[in-house]
Amino acid sequence: MKKISFLVLILGLYCVTVKSQQRFDTTFTPHIVEPLFDESFAPVICIDSAHNNLHILGGGFSPFARLMKANGFQVRDMNSFVSNREVLLGCDIYAIINPLHESNLGNWRLPNPSSFTTQEIIEINNWVNEGGSLFLVADHMPFGGAAYDLAHSFGFEFSNGFARLKKEGSQPDYFSVQNERLVDHRILAGEIQSVTTFTGSAFTYPEEAEIILSFKKGDISLEPEIAWQFEYTTKTIDLENYAQGALMNYGKGKLAVFGEAAMFTARNITNKNGTFKVGFNSQLAPNNQHFAVRLMRYLVE
Repeated sequence: MKKISFLVLILGLYCVTVKSQQRFDTTFTPHIVEPLFDESFAPVICIDSAHNNLHILGGGFSPFARLMKANGFQVRDMNSFVSNREVLLGCDIYAIINPLHESNLGNWRLPNPSSFTTQEIIEINNWVNEGGSLFLVADHMPFGGAAYDLAHSFGFEFSNGFARLKKEGSQPDYFSVQNERLVDHRILAGEIQSVTTFTGSAFTYPEEAEIILSFKKGDISLEPEIAWQFEYTTKTIDLENYAQGALMNYGKGKLAVFGEAAMFTARNITNKNGTFKVGFNSQLAPNNQHFAVRLMRYLVE
């Protein structure tokens, strides 16, 4: 795909996302897609809000929390992080969604420093190695930059750009078994044939990772100096050998790393053309709820 055509398409998404009002869907009704856990075991998902996260339990990720509660999980807010593992002891899954360094609050331009201190990264690594499960999601720039150091400590490297499948039009990205971008894995349970994402980032991954959402040659990422500001000279990366979703065992624990957040929640986007649903509530993402629940269950198995 030529850069000029991708630029036209991504600017179309710019009109839908930046020049619009975005709110999480307060009317979202979750599906019970799996049998509930036994009453004696209700796994705890802790959603991070201690790193200037764009999506937190009481905001952009409340539809995710609603879905998980309906399917047998407990969900808690983690609004502080100290340099010891005690803060993680009550969590089965630690979910970090779109962290941001304080220097990038209201300033989505390079550089995009890490949201995490060296000591925090060490403690999170140790916690996963000893049996914890990390769910790390870093969307398009600047979030890939903010999560880069943490992801890199596990062998993943975020591109910190705007990734897109090679396709016509400005529809969301459709990872399917048919187009060979949804990779067979037991979490799909032989039932999930597609997963939809809505403009995120890409990452490289260590050899031992299991890829779920895979890019191909011709898929592309634009990496601007200022988020959503694209020029014909903007750096371009071909996404062959990149992914937008992967799983990995790490010591006694597990990781799920993803490069797009809207796929795991439900939002309403309103602009001059009307109101559009993005994520769980979108007709273009019929399997995302099922996929999200299967993913969380995998992390606590």
